[in-house]
Amino acid sequence: ILILWIERREHRVEIETVDDMDWKRALKVGCAQCLALIPGTSRSGATIIGGLFFGLSRKTAAEFSFFLAIPVMFAATFYDVYKHREFLHSNDLGMFAVGFTAAFFSALIAIRGFIRYVSHHDFTPF
Repeated sequence: ILILWIERREHRVEIETVDDMDWKRALKVGCAQCLALIPGTSRSGATIIGGLFFGLSRKTAAEFSFFLAIPVMFAATFYDVYKHREFLHSNDLGMFAVGFTAAFFSALIAIRGFIRYVSHHDFTPF
């Protein structure tokens, strides 16, 4: 509901591309990511809402949200691997490589489709 209100409120898009962002606005959107610490709050939803609130276009807010996800996902993955290291064996590397590759390309296709969609439509279905 919040994302629909943010998108429909009277506002002016000041940033059309990620390349146009300055560090202050990037920091503000990054701080909006902290809302995801509230249980049940979507990290990408929080950053997209923050981006829209701080003047980013829908496309730029979605792109920047996914850029912010990269370090978070790497940290979560490495933490999980470290936490379960006693269960990992070298003969499982092939399985991990296949899983990583499938997940990477599936995410790439989904993200491209999402970015393409929000470039021309609003967030109502989400």
